Amino acid sequence: MEFRKLEGRPLKGKDLEQLKEFLSQNDLDYDQGIEYSVCLLDEDYRILATGSADQNVLKCIAVNKSARGLGLSGSILSCLTQYEFESSRSHILMYTKPENREMFEDLGFYTVLMTHDILFMENRKNGFEEFVNRLISESPDDALKPGMVIGSIVANCNPFTYGHRYLIEQALSCCDYVHVLVLGDDRSCFGAEERFFLVREGTRDLPRAVIHQASDYVISAATFPTYFMKEKGGAERACCGLDLELFGSRIAPALGITKRFVGTEPVCVVTGQYNKEMKKILPRYGIFVEEIERKDWRGEVISASAVRRWYEKEDFERLKGLVPATTLEYLVNRKKGRRPMG
Repeated sequence: MEFRKLEGRPLKGKDLEQLKEFLSQNDLDYDQGIEYSVCLLDEDYRILATGSADQNVLKCIAVNKSARGLGLSGSILSCLTQYEFESSRSHILMYTKPENREMFEDLGFYTVLMTHDILFMENRKNGFEEFVNRLISESPDDALKPGMVIGSIVANCNPFTYGHRYLIEQALSCCDYVHVLVLGDDRSCFGAEERFFLVREGTRDLPRAVIHQASDYVISAATFPTYFMKEKGGAERACCGLDLELFGSRIAPALGITKRFVGTEPVCVVTGQYNKEMKKILPRYGIFVEEIERKDWRGEVISASAVRRWYEKEDFERLKGLVPATTLEYLVNRKKGRRPMG
């Protein structure tokens, strides 16, 4: 039996509406972040199978019940992985339903973590283990000794501000070492390499702060699996749960982390929800969550969004009270078109 192939970067118009309807029939939800989709159609141009990609994440994979057993999942996966390789992405992640585990393992994917609702997989057999081993190798020997109080902070730092530094200093006041994981997602105003550089340079005088560049395994915006949840509120909770289960069950134990610090979040609904879920889930793994009141300057809470706003206006005098000298120097050079990282 031959199938017609429909591709889109992404699909639009009637093709997109047909895809959304097909996903809905298969209890899936179309994700607005999708950049590429492929569908296999029957002779009447009805979708039999589909899959999509959002950066290096495969999602919205579904096969019509009447077409299961015909190898269409493998065909869809082949198209998606070819697209990823053509886009120079070798590390491929996948979110799917737990009942699909055996099928996708047979197609070359490996389980990173599975919860009741979500199965998180990747195409590297030891990818997650290599990530954790890197974190361990970047840690001082003393930080790995028994009896140490080890804290953690996960932050985007877009860019690094006095607010971020204050959070680190507060964490260090009650911990022997604090692991700071700077998000590796490249969708922010400042790229992953830039943000990591700024945090590292802005904390050189804090030797007990261990700065790491995170990866797709830690709060990656590209990997929010909201697409197959019926209710958006449930989707947010499921996503938070997956990330926090992974952190609590596999990342924290490897580093001896028993505390996680966050700043208060009065504005962003998603971050606020994440903080609430953190307080529910991480204590199950022996991790205490402490919320620190955010630092202010002249009566205004210091935020990265405010820094970006003044940066765009080139008001560097205003920025002096919001960012460390290392960040300020970087921003000035960046705005002037110089190469701030050398």
